Amino acid sequence: MIQRLLFLLLLVGPVAAQDYSDSYPKNTGIDIQGYVFHLTVTDDSDVVMGRTDVDARYVTAGQSALRLDLLGKTAEREGKGMEVTRVTMDGAELSYAHANDALVIDLGSPVEAGKRITISVEYQGIPADGMDIGPNTYGDRTFFSDNWSSRVRGWLPVVDHPYDKATTEMIIVHPSHYQSTSNGVLAESSDLEGGMRMTHWVNDVPTATWLYFIGVARMAVQQVDKYGDVPIETWVYWQDREKGFHDFAEPSKAVLAYYSDLIGPYVNKRLGNIVSNATPGGGMEAASIPAYAHSSVSGNREMRWQYVIIHEIAHQWFGNAVTEYHWNDVWLSEGFATYYTLLFREHHYGKDNFMQGLLQSRQSVRNFYAETDYDFALVRPYIEDLNNVSGGMMYQKGAWILHMLRRNLGEDVFNAGIASYYAEFMNKNAQTADLRRHLEEASGQDLQQFFDQWLFQGGIPSIAANWWMEDGHVHVKVRQTQPDYRFEVEVDAQARFEDGSLSDVITLSLSADGAEVSRSFDSDGRGPAVELILDPNVRLLANFDVSEGR
Repeated sequence: MIQRLLFLLLLVGPVAAQDYSDSYPKNTGIDIQGYVFHLTVTDDSDVVMGRTDVDARYVTAGQSALRLDLLGKTAEREGKGMEVTRVTMDGAELSYAHANDALVIDLGSPVEAGKRITISVEYQGIPADGMDIGPNTYGDRTFFSDNWSSRVRGWLPVVDHPYDKATTEMIIVHPSHYQSTSNGVLAESSDLEGGMRMTHWVNDVPTATWLYFIGVARMAVQQVDKYGDVPIETWVYWQDREKGFHDFAEPSKAVLAYYSDLIGPYVNKRLGNIVSNATPGGGMEAASIPAYAHSSVSGNREMRWQYVIIHEIAHQWFGNAVTEYHWNDVWLSEGFATYYTLLFREHHYGKDNFMQGLLQSRQSVRNFYAETDYDFALVRPYIEDLNNVSGGMMYQKGAWILHMLRRNLGEDVFNAGIASYYAEFMNKNAQTADLRRHLEEASGQDLQQFFDQWLFQGGIPSIAANWWMEDGHVHVKVRQTQPDYRFEVEVDAQARFEDGSLSDVITLSLSADGAEVSRSFDSDGRGPAVELILDPNVRLLANFDVSEGR
């Protein structure tokens, strides 16, 4: 079978892929191994009392400090924010400075390379961000986190960036009339004096900080099923027990099975779907405990929310297990979760369901470039605001880039490349170049031009076609008409004849020089053509304009 590529490698040189970064002050000389969070919440006030034990490995010698992110208490925050009360190492007090939302701890002397240290930070305050404390839909008091994308620093002192993943333990002390949950598996639940309860959750999978989660509320909890040794749970407000258990009973087990077979192993030891007061509009892919808006509960198992469940579980592979190193590569999370949602929909609900989602996604991209920002590139050279890293194109255009690769490399080759990519970067960090390398190794093709034109420049192609009948032949001319940027793409065309029959699909290759391309094919005696269809197999992200006549 001849592979149809979306690029012509020999015609023009590739656009140079840009170096890129975000504004976070990364320090690769220190590698956080794990955090143990001790948190106490009460009904007496919104103050959170905490102690965080930070296990840090010093990779390079000569460093004598540790920097953590933590939003401080300021006048502008109207009394909200955290106050550090004590920092220790091996029981000894350490000096520190907490200013401009950074906690810089003075270790006193340089730490030798390879040494691991544990620092304890004690603090308290009302979270200024990242945690919602207050009444839910039913007026019940709840405590829920929502850290996307750089807001866990509102309630935890951490290196708040995905480049430095770490294991976590969450030890939560709370009033005993609540249940609590977090990432990982439950290690202990014990009642304490004064009507309090302690729950201890252990997550031994290296995890990015935006995926950390805490939920404390009156909940109904169901052990739904198991996938292998992985328990599947549902957590909903106690008033929604019957409806919520019905809504979340599907399709988690089937999704876990499909992705485990297609991509690679599920890295967590548990999957719990939870309704959260801090997730107002959709879902959040917290590691092992994805959270959903209360509107997900209807008792009708609405298809829209089934798709959200699929999407958040897909994130457990892409975004969670394989995590972007820079925020600039967030499409490696959102684009993958969006496209793999579509792939499960095709697998589970059929091709028509898949095509419906794919066409909706393409129209979203078309509308964005027509109405919002024609110059927007998926991988931007620099991101300043670490809480403004995403947007709809990361989902929809990112998904379509993967779709074009899968269609044109072939499903087997694409799947092999993705499985290899996942195997190398599972529980690690990746960049766009890493994905490209694995797909090139799987296919034996140079994909630089493809990646550069779809990820590092703006716009999408606008393809204009003219067609006419002459001497029993269908004649076709195509050209690119977008105002800026040129693409190397292959455009499929197919004629529909008066008797309703369809011609074979022909392919026209457009180069980045903008030259018009012509083709003609015989009607095989079927009479006049009545329509020319561009991209009949839905494999190209573009605008299409078809006119009859020369």
